[in-house]
Amino acid sequence: MTRDAQTSRTGAGTQPAAADAAITYTLRFDQATAHYVDVEASYPTGGQPQVELMMAVWTPGSYLVREYSRHVEAMTVTSPSPVASPVKSRKNRWTVQTGGAPRVTVRYRVYGREMSVRTNWIESRFALINAAPTFITLVDGLQRPHHVSLSLPEGWTSSMSGLPDEPGRPHSYVATDFDTLVDSPLVAGDLAVYEFEVGGTPHYLVNINENGSWDGVRAAADVQRIVREQERLWGSLPYQKYVFLNAITEASGGLEHRNSTMLMTSRWAMGTREGYLGWLNLVSHELFHAWNVKRLRPAALGPFDYEQENYTPSLWVAEGLTSYYGDLLVHRAGLSTPQEYLALVSAEIRSLETTPGRLVQPVTQASYDAWIKHYRQDENSPNTSVSYYTKGAVIGALLDARIRAATHSRRSLDDVMRLAYQRHAGARGYTEPQFRAVISEVAGIDFAPVLTRVLDTTEPLDYAPLLDAFGLSFVPGDSRATRGWLGITTRAEAGRLVVSQVRRDTPGLAAGVSVDDEILAVGDYRVRPDQWERRLDQYPPGTTATLLVARREQLMRLDVTFGQEPGNEWRLQPRASSSDAQVAAREAWLSASGDATAAPSAR
Repeated sequence: MTRDAQTSRTGAGTQPAAADAAITYTLRFDQATAHYVDVEASYPTGGQPQVELMMAVWTPGSYLVREYSRHVEAMTVTSPSPVASPVKSRKNRWTVQTGGAPRVTVRYRVYGREMSVRTNWIESRFALINAAPTFITLVDGLQRPHHVSLSLPEGWTSSMSGLPDEPGRPHSYVATDFDTLVDSPLVAGDLAVYEFEVGGTPHYLVNINENGSWDGVRAAADVQRIVREQERLWGSLPYQKYVFLNAITEASGGLEHRNSTMLMTSRWAMGTREGYLGWLNLVSHELFHAWNVKRLRPAALGPFDYEQENYTPSLWVAEGLTSYYGDLLVHRAGLSTPQEYLALVSAEIRSLETTPGRLVQPVTQASYDAWIKHYRQDENSPNTSVSYYTKGAVIGALLDARIRAATHSRRSLDDVMRLAYQRHAGARGYTEPQFRAVISEVAGIDFAPVLTRVLDTTEPLDYAPLLDAFGLSFVPGDSRATRGWLGITTRAEAGRLVVSQVRRDTPGLAAGVSVDDEILAVGDYRVRPDQWERRLDQYPPGTTATLLVARREQLMRLDVTFGQEPGNEWRLQPRASSSDAQVAAREAWLSASGDATAAPSAR
C-alpha cells in the first residue's frame, strides 16, 4: 500500500491525523522471564464520557483470525481516578469510562511466547514485538499518530524498528497512524546491527540472538546484492530506509512490512549451502513484497478491516509471483548457480504436481480460502487444496516464458510487474481483471483464455511453453522404481510407527489405511519407525502384502498392493540440442548481476 492507502475500515470517518493528539504507549519488560510485556497506553478522549478500545484479530500478510486478545490480562484504568474498570464489549473490544477527562491511561499485560513472525516472543534476553497482538487502540482513532517508547531492562542495549525514531527520546518511535504501527514490528535486546546503503538509502540487517553463530558481515553483503538487484528490476527503491529484522532461532519464516521485514531462521543456516541459500531466498521474497503487496496490492487488501477477514482472489500475485521472483532475483544477483535455481523451480513443479488438491481447487479459490484452509492445514489438506505460493510461483515461470516467446524476448513478466506498479500502486490497488489486463497488454496478445485456464480451473498446467522458450527438458530424478510406495506419510511417536497422512488415489487409501493407524507389521514381520523405509525396499511396485495395524487399540489386517512413487520426472535441465535463440532466451531470463561495490559496515 502507498501512504494514501494506509487507512482502515475500522473507525472510518475520524478527523484528519494532523489535527489529532497522539495515542502513546510505553512498553516495560520487568516480567520478561515470564514472557510478559507490560503496556501503558494513553488515549485522547475528545471530552467524550467513554471511549471504545480495540485490538486487531489478525496480522496483515498472515491470513488467519488469531484472536490476539486472548493474551491480554490485568487491564486497569490508572487515570483519571477514580473511574470504573474497563468493560469487555466484544471479544476484542473494551469500553472505558473517562469521567470527561481529556486523556485516559490504561495499563494491561500481554503474554508473548509464540515464536513466529506474526506474534510475540518475550524472554530474558530479547523481545520480538508485533503490533497487532500488542497495541490496543481507539476504535475511532486509527488515523491518529501512535507513539511507542520502550523501557529496556538491564542488559538490553538496543532496539530497532522500521518506524522513524522520535527525536531526543531513545528507544522511542513514531507511527503516523495505526496502519503504520501495525506494519512495523519492533525488536529489543542485545542486537547485532549491520548497516549498508543502496542508492543512498540506508538498510539495516539486525541479527537478534546472533551469539557468534552467524557471519553478519557476509550476510549483510549478500543482502545488499539482493537489494541492488531488486532496485534494478523495479527502477527505484520505494522507501526511505529498510530494516531486516532477523531472529536467529530454531523457528523459520518471514513476514513483509512496508519498511521492514521480520525473518526467522535456524542459527545453523549459514553452516550449509542449502540452509544459507534458503535464507537468502527468504530475504529476497520478503523484500520483493516492499513493492508487490505493500504498495502494489489487491484492492481488497486495503483499507484493512482488522476485526474480520479480508478476502481476495489475487494472492497468486501477491505471494505466488513474489515466490517466483524471490528465488529468481537471488540468482540474478549472482548468489546462486543456474543449476541451483533450476533445482528450485523443479522442486516447485514437483511439489505442485504431486499434490492431489491441484485437481480440486483453483488457485484463485485457494487465495480466497486462505483464511480457512492455507493457515489451517490438516492431514487431508493436500487432497483438497493447493498452495497459492507454489502454484503461483509455477504460473509465474510459465507466464514469463509465454510473454518472452510472444514478444520474441522483447518483453517479460518483469515488464508486467513494472507496468502494474505504474498503473495500480497507490490508494486504489488493482482488481483481478485489471492485473490480468496488464499481462495481455505487455504480451501484445489476448492472454485471457490462458489466464482463465491456469487460474480459475483445475486443468493440468502445460509446461511445453516453458520448455520450448528456454530450451529445457524434464529428466528423471533419483529413481525409486524398485521401492514399493503406498502414498502415506508416517511419524515416529513414542517408538511407534504412526500414519500421519494418506494421499488421495494411492495404494494406501485403496487398502483402507487411515490417519493415526499404528503400523505394527508388514507381511507378518514387526516393523519399527527406523525400519520402515528399508522395509519398503523389500516390496517392489506390484507386489502385495498384509499390514497389521492398530486403530484405536483394535488390531486390523489390511491387504495392500504396492505402487510406484510418482514425482521423480520433474527435474529441469537445459537441452543439449537447444537452439541459439533458446540459449539466448535462457540467458536473458537468468541474467546475473555484477558484484556489489560498497561493503556493509557493522555497529
